[in-house]
Amino acid sequence: MGNNGRLSLSCFDLPVHEIRRGYRSDVYFWRSKVVLEKIGNRRTGLIQVFQKRDARLCGIDEALGILRLGIGRYRDLDTAYRAFDRYIELKIAMRRTFLCDPERHEALRRERSGVQEELDSLWEPHYADCRVEALHDGDPITPRETVLHMEGRIADYVHLETLYLGVLARRTRVATNVARIVEAAETKPVLYFPARFDHWAVQGGDGYAARVGGAAGVSTDAQASWWGNRGMGTVPHALIAAFEGDAARRLGSDLWGVRLDTAEDMVDLSLQEGAVDPDDVRDPSRCGVNEALVLEVRDALDREGFGHVKVVVSGGFDEEKVRDFEEKRVPVDAYGVGSSLLEGNFNFTADVTTRRFGRGATTGSARRWTTSSASRTRPWTISTSNHRIRFRENRIRSRSSTGLPGKRTSSGRDAPLWPARIRTV
Repeated sequence: MGNNGRLSLSCFDLPVHEIRRGYRSDVYFWRSKVVLEKIGNRRTGLIQVFQKRDARLCGIDEALGILRLGIGRYRDLDTAYRAFDRYIELKIAMRRTFLCDPERHEALRRERSGVQEELDSLWEPHYADCRVEALHDGDPITPRETVLHMEGRIADYVHLETLYLGVLARRTRVATNVARIVEAAETKPVLYFPARFDHWAVQGGDGYAARVGGAAGVSTDAQASWWGNRGMGTVPHALIAAFEGDAARRLGSDLWGVRLDTAEDMVDLSLQEGAVDPDDVRDPSRCGVNEALVLEVRDALDREGFGHVKVVVSGGFDEEKVRDFEEKRVPVDAYGVGSSLLEGNFNFTADVTTRRFGRGATTGSARRWTTSSASRTRPWTISTSNHRIRFRENRIRSRSSTGLPGKRTSSGRDAPLWPARIRTV
């Protein structure tokens, strides 16, 4: 964590050269950058980033890392093209030779280092020339609330939109889903267990987003790496099988908890044996992890002298099922939640606003949006290409004059109105 309360840039394993070249961006953004640079267009614009749901914001620090590394231009675009193409060729060749030809792999690695140095020398950073302001990871946000402002030369940042919007969408989805489960679980810990349901490469950022949402722990070391912690978990099925079902006695005082994870379409054997009527076995309420099964396990542990062992439940748990367990006061000590924490859409949009010019106006005589005196007592809007962004007076404060929409001051200049919580980065 940096001195400004944000994650350090070193947390993120960002593919710097691929970001700068637009390799991982929608191609039309990169083509827009090239066009603007070739014709010498130096127009500035304001980016306003928002989404349309109540949510727990996350991914801001990672998005800022992308902007910090990626805002700028190549001094010689044609040379940069050739160098980057060679960089990608070397990256692929290194994968091919990693196991079968170590000497060739080392030679390729050295060449790649040289190409990376060349690309760095060609890059001209312009992050310092932009004005960037943003909320913080963990902030609760409302529909269409601006979470990030960025003002600067459009050609310097247009190629980054795909990346920072994708990061915000992914991390906010995880943080919001976790926060809702944590609220439903009341005071009981929620463990983040979706690693097996998604690609391994997302673990670091997703684990951090889970922590932002309030998760008590994550299941892999990679998920905990961004804040310097370790993964945690319970006893897996394989270990129970290796102990022939007698894991509690074999582990003794070293056993912290047991996890119930019966599949949702199956009835646990312990409930089948206790059923008097065969129809009870097929009762949907007895399938998966349910109240009866938890009570059965808790009683069995207590009878055998394992009262210290916690009961963790997982398998098909979402916000609704957690709330149901809590309302029934089922004796659960913690919830392990998986795939439901990856559901939903929290898609962000980046709207671009530029200064308007009157008929016959020249650069420097920009006519900015202004608000009427009546609008100061009610919500006001900014018209953009796609929609209308709404702000409320109590969430706005004045800042120094820029190209932002604003109100006229006594000096005749436009004093922009900004969301109150947003902070300069």
